[in-house]
Amino acid sequence: MKPHVAKALLVSKILVADGIMTDDEKAFLADVFTKLGLDETEKQRVIELEGWDEAEALIQAWTDDEKREVVELLVDAAAADGRLSPNELAEIKSVEAALGLNK
Repeated sequence: MKPHVAKALLVSKILVADGIMTDDEKAFLADVFTKLGLDETEKQRVIELEGWDEAEALIQAWTDDEKREVVELLVDAAAADGRLSPNELAEIKSVEAALGLNK
């Protein structure tokens, strides 16, 4: 899996954590797709959360600075609709813990 797909998968997982993806969140994800240069096949994989386990393993090998950058992106994603739901916050904390950043 390519790193940009892994990053987009994390964002997508956060956006669906509360069971609802608002128009603002969809726009945020579309912007992430554009910034990361995902092709149509990669976009579809991300939307379907295909390869999540592989993405998490890949990201765990990144530097702490790269991991922190991803967590910041996740917070921005979760707040894209103007609110941070408890489920989104819990998912961010879960990712942070999985990445070893909650020390």
